[in-house]
Amino acid sequence: MDRQHLLDRIDERTALDFLAEMIRFKSYSGEPGETELARFMVAQMEALGLAAELQSVEGERQNAIGTLKGTAGGRSLLFNGHLDTNPATEGWTVDPWGGNYDDAFIYGIGVSNMKAGDAAAFMAVKTLVDAGVALKGDVILEYVVGELQGGVGTVKAIESGVTADCFINMEPTDLNGLTLHAGSFNVEIELTGITRHVSKREEAVDAIAAAAALIPRFNAITFSGAANADHKSVNRANIGVVRGSLSPEFHDWRPPQVADFVRLAGTVRYGPSQSEDSVLADIRAMLDELTVDFPGLKASIVKQHAGARPSMLPFEVANDVAVVEAVARAYRMVRGVDQRLGAVPPYCFYGTDAAHLKHRAGMPGIVCGPGGKYNTMPDERVDIADYLDAIRIYLLAILDICESA
Repeated sequence: MDRQHLLDRIDERTALDFLAEMIRFKSYSGEPGETELARFMVAQMEALGLAAELQSVEGERQNAIGTLKGTAGGRSLLFNGHLDTNPATEGWTVDPWGGNYDDAFIYGIGVSNMKAGDAAAFMAVKTLVDAGVALKGDVILEYVVGELQGGVGTVKAIESGVTADCFINMEPTDLNGLTLHAGSFNVEIELTGITRHVSKREEAVDAIAAAAALIPRFNAITFSGAANADHKSVNRANIGVVRGSLSPEFHDWRPPQVADFVRLAGTVRYGPSQSEDSVLADIRAMLDELTVDFPGLKASIVKQHAGARPSMLPFEVANDVAVVEAVARAYRMVRGVDQRLGAVPPYCFYGTDAAHLKHRAGMPGIVCGPGGKYNTMPDERVDIADYLDAIRIYLLAILDICESA
């Protein structure tokens, strides 16, 4: 069966209805719906004839992993995607869990990040199975929990021996080919000044004023040690939380006194040739400059640890590795133009499980998925055309990597 005929066999309504059903699971990270969706995915994979199982991660949390076995002799390909979602925020005009779609978009919390990518990989495999296509290499569908807690689900799968010759991570890139993204971690900064009554403000060291001076510097920082322009291009930092008043107990009821304590929390993004230690040293140097500008100010910084969660490291792979070239060829066949590859913004500022698959499992891969433009916002949605093209791209990549038997 030729490839165009296989693409023509994709059932678009079934694809949309399957994604809509996934959206209806309220799979907040760490809550019961996450594992309920994992059970649903196992049942769906088993119905296709895949060898599927639930894999215990922590507590009641479980990954869903299915394998379409090949006849041998071909390369294996792993699709990696997470089932957990961010919470729905204020401002939605449609039901976040309704699974609604119209002529242009499909809506729902987590549809961009990243249920559309998850469903696209499943539908690509379903189309091949329904067409009776046998493959030489295995295709593994790995649906994990806890990506939003540093990738605990993917790390568990790696530690359990789930591996392949290469991978596609389906995080939302609007179908661009992400071959370089930043590492990420959070920091907490504390500024301690000296309080005085407002009548003697000249004698004080105002921690809030110091924080106001620090924030634009922090948000504009470029870290040292980047080996090249691509690595430097993924540098980014942002302060997202600020609280200041009197003492670490935050006595907010006393505004006539100059604030002597501020706590700030922020996030940083850094390149593969940089490190957590080098980034922290750069921030420390910035804080030292701040204490010169505000004599008497004390400043400290710590990396925020979310318990025993994995670090989200940078990801980088050459554009000429087989899986990257396979996805690029598929994209060109589907869309008739070349795919953007590399450290493509804004997706290059993500942290993804691709880093774990590379660093912990030694696998080459690419990050490429539908969604992105309307990610993590009210009325989160995905262009239906992009979702359907993702199915086509994944199907062609499977045939390229795993080969027809």
